[in-house]
Amino acid sequence: MARLKPLSQQVMVITGASSGIGLASARKAAQAGAKVVLVARNERALKTLVEEIEADGGQAAYAVADVGELSQLEEAAEVAVQRFGRIDTWVSNAGVALYADLLTTPRDEHERLIRTNYWGAVNSVEVAVPHLRATRGALVMVGSIASDMGSPVMGAYAASKHAVKGYIDSLRIELNRDRVPVIVSLVKPSGIDTPLNAHVANHKPGQAKIPPPMYAPELVADTILHVAQHPVQEITVGGAGLAQVLFATHFPGLFARIAGAITPLLNDPKWPSTPGDNLFAPASGGEARGEGGSPLRFSLYTAARLHHLAPAAAALAAGAALTVLAARRRS
Repeated sequence: MARLKPLSQQVMVITGASSGIGLASARKAAQAGAKVVLVARNERALKTLVEEIEADGGQAAYAVADVGELSQLEEAAEVAVQRFGRIDTWVSNAGVALYADLLTTPRDEHERLIRTNYWGAVNSVEVAVPHLRATRGALVMVGSIASDMGSPVMGAYAASKHAVKGYIDSLRIELNRDRVPVIVSLVKPSGIDTPLNAHVANHKPGQAKIPPPMYAPELVADTILHVAQHPVQEITVGGAGLAQVLFATHFPGLFARIAGAITPLLNDPKWPSTPGDNLFAPASGGEARGEGGSPLRFSLYTAARLHHLAPAAAALAAGAALTVLAARRRS
């Protein structure tokens, strides 16, 4: 098994770095001493973030790239190598979303989402693995709890995240078979307070929302940086999301009947839908958080998992599942 370097000795490439989880991860990685290469479509946001990191004494570079285009990611990797000499960790985080029922989802938007979320992940892997093989590094793929369950309104997004998980699980098997010294981790966030609701292609009435409870993007960033240093095959960020997944997994029929009840939580008709989206063009960027108020900054379950407290993590997971089941029965 590869022995991963401490952050202070790493060169880290982060896609989707202009906002949300990617931006929070870039800031924290740089603060920990990593040399970071930021990848996104929004040059202005990337340049501003690099200037911020360098003003704080960190080292950073950026590359403008659409992860759906293999050649552009290859150029981004070259920026990292030319500037810092190598790549130790690649964080594949870029993604887009749309809110629409599956049968009325515009085909061009559905295809674009798959191009970014699935093919962007595939392109990241194909570009990153040769570099990581040379440095015995880490590939960190950011999935979602939607990797493990369906969702009303976000069905296309859930499908893309299922595809990413299937690809990563299979990739890990093949790398292990061929003794390729690259650690592959899948990080699955719960609902996170990012600007997703401002960037989503929304075909539902009212302002798009992320259902509560929401966690802070910094919690996901901390998890990403942990698995970049300590091998973890797969981890869910946020006990609330894990509870949802456990319920969907163990009670699939009931989940299919009642999950549609969260549909009203995905849009707020009191506010107009945000005009524009980031499917085909970059959003403004520059913000890690959305407008979720006071997101949760800590997850006891995730902390237990990261620090190898397996019995505690199992007990918390079981408790979460029972709590959800009890609440569903009462409702």
